[in-house]
Amino acid sequence: MRSYSPDLTPPWKKRATPAPEVPADPDLVVEEVSTGFCGAVVRCERTAEGPTVTLEDRFLKHRVFPLVPGGFLLEGRVVTLVRPSAAAAPARPARTASGSVAVPGARARVARAGRIYVEGRHDAELVEKVWGDDLRIEGVVVEYLGGIDDLPAVVADFAPAQDARLGVLVDHLVPGSKESRIAGAVTGADVLVVGHPYIDVWEAVKPSSVGIPEWPRVPRGEDWKTGVCRALGWPENTGAAWQHILSKVHSYKDLEPALLGRVEELIDFVTAGSDA
Repeated sequence: MRSYSPDLTPPWKKRATPAPEVPADPDLVVEEVSTGFCGAVVRCERTAEGPTVTLEDRFLKHRVFPLVPGGFLLEGRVVTLVRPSAAAAPARPARTASGSVAVPGARARVARAGRIYVEGRHDAELVEKVWGDDLRIEGVVVEYLGGIDDLPAVVADFAPAQDARLGVLVDHLVPGSKESRIAGAVTGADVLVVGHPYIDVWEAVKPSSVGIPEWPRVPRGEDWKTGVCRALGWPENTGAAWQHILSKVHSYKDLEPALLGRVEELIDFVTAGSDA
């Protein structure tokens, strides 16, 4: 009969020589040996239990692991990650507010013929704050309608074409609504109308970012923004309230996914029409 050693130490820990030390520089991609979790180094920290490294996988999931000898694989080799020196650690690529990789020194592109329209000024200001850098690089101009009722006339006047596509972001675009009927009447090969389910773009900002538990429910027939201010105990000045809300938005992380996906969809649609 074959005899088995009582030593259950994994082979990668039975090294005759110590695993080589590698600085845990930002964006270094490694695999943690015991779990198989593979990701890029986000940061190293000192904790009461010892130094740790945080890895981010391709799904943007983060996990924290201790920096132990021989605890990681780098290109198939067992290595020991060590904290990088402050001088040697390269900066992580800068990100725009939308989460895209920033392009240092990039100039704004000449505006495309295509456009993105949003319903109101607040929508436009929010899109500019989060996607402004991306839009300038892509040469996409965002304008606001002041309401959706005149959208058919706006589309007819714009005369969309393959090299001049029109994207429209609509509030409260739900089945059976007035907005959905208007959207259906103008949508075509070179016109894309998308929307979010919120009554107003204010609701697309996460309540936690604003510092409230949730957005209040406002009785039907009452002006929604005024009702929100009243329910939250804010002065009934919707302009000032919006500036307060907007000041709490620093990146895409402060917005609801239902809005994020729709804006990205519009940018892709408009920029796919032409490289000019």
